Amino acid sequence: MIKKMLKAAGLMLSILGLFSVDGQAMIDGISGATAFNFTAKTDYITTPDGGRLLIWGYANQGGRAQYPGPTTIVNQGDTLTFTLANTLTVPVSIVFPGQEGVTAVTTGTTACANPGILTCEAPPGGSVTYSFTASRAGTYVYHSGTSAELQIEMGLVGALIVRPSLGMGYAYNHADTAFDRETLFVLTEMDPRIHELVAFQGLAALEATDYLTDYFPTYWFINGRAAPDTMSAANASWLPTQPYDCMPRMHPGERLLMRVIGAGRDLHPYHHHGNHARVIARDGRLLESAAGSGPDLSYQVFTIQSIPGETVDAIFEWTGKDLGWDIYGNLKAGPQYAHTCNGKALDDPSGATSPGYDPVTKEYCPDHGKDFPVTLPETQELTIGGFYSGSPYLGTLGSLPPGEGGMNPNAGFTFMWHSHTEKEMTNYDIFPGGMMTMLIIEPPGVHIH
Repeated sequence: MIKKMLKAAGLMLSILGLFSVDGQAMIDGISGATAFNFTAKTDYITTPDGGRLLIWGYANQGGRAQYPGPTTIVNQGDTLTFTLANTLTVPVSIVFPGQEGVTAVTTGTTACANPGILTCEAPPGGSVTYSFTASRAGTYVYHSGTSAELQIEMGLVGALIVRPSLGMGYAYNHADTAFDRETLFVLTEMDPRIHELVAFQGLAALEATDYLTDYFPTYWFINGRAAPDTMSAANASWLPTQPYDCMPRMHPGERLLMRVIGAGRDLHPYHHHGNHARVIARDGRLLESAAGSGPDLSYQVFTIQSIPGETVDAIFEWTGKDLGWDIYGNLKAGPQYAHTCNGKALDDPSGATSPGYDPVTKEYCPDHGKDFPVTLPETQELTIGGFYSGSPYLGTLGSLPPGEGGMNPNAGFTFMWHSHTEKEMTNYDIFPGGMMTMLIIEPPGVHIH
């Protein structure tokens, strides 16, 4: 119990720490490099219910293995090399779906000395170097091409992001793919029976079972973490092999690029509360009818159907449009959020019907001045979640009982983002957990990291 209390306290402090750091909202990973040195090795991950699972992971520059592998962020046109050293007892490899002209050289040779079915492999104690030019912008997966049904399950999978020639702030080389913020969603699952057998009895024991065909996962992850750890800060000290968080944050009116990767073997219907998202690309290919036309074949969804091995790029926006009430509460919210809408004062009758959005607050002007449509219950009648600010208005904190709330110090609006397969919101049948996180809509003026 004490261990769980300390972890919960650490989680709250970690979440609160996210709100005080200013910086550009970019995806964590290795950027600015064209040569990568990975090592395949063993380590362990932890799960929020106290579990501990053996993994085989890609480690960067001789560090610890991590799950998923290092996110590599490169520029279109870069010539890349990935050198993979192997400390495992079985051959391993990397394949790069969506990339063209991949060549490979094993240790001390000029060609692949031990080719697998899909890829050039690094034998135990050996290494292999892959080279290719990142000719197309987009979101991609990389993973082991050796006994993929086992090695991806064990953790040998990661994300590759290729930024377009237009640079940061664009998903592809077209103005309609511009974004303000981006978040990565690497979706995976694990069957602990497989990891436990490999850890305690070895591969021979696993091969004597049908676990790889009678597959039954009980853990589900976003970026290598199960909720609530998805919402802890990146590089949290208690998750040394699971460095990547996933807690998207944005302001009203901004465009959030969702990079969704189906990195496991199961389908995952990933549901994003708050609004539809517009899918602009799949598998690193822009949904366009002709070169240069932009994503004119894009479409809106309220759930991204993530397919194993597929990547999806989608743009999510939130403005409060059509909520039917003023998200800021006008003068009720205090002087810091008392505002006009497109220059219309609160007592100007035309203010409530002004077209469009306020350029500063991004408020939907037809809702300007409208009261919250219901009377909230008294505080003592509520079951209060950690993200409740005590107020229905963006940027306004209300009174809360001692010990309640605390995870939303800027009074943002929170929306649960999760797998719509309900069992995937558990950690070994314990709810809540699994493939779940929170989106927070922060009020204008709040710095977001």
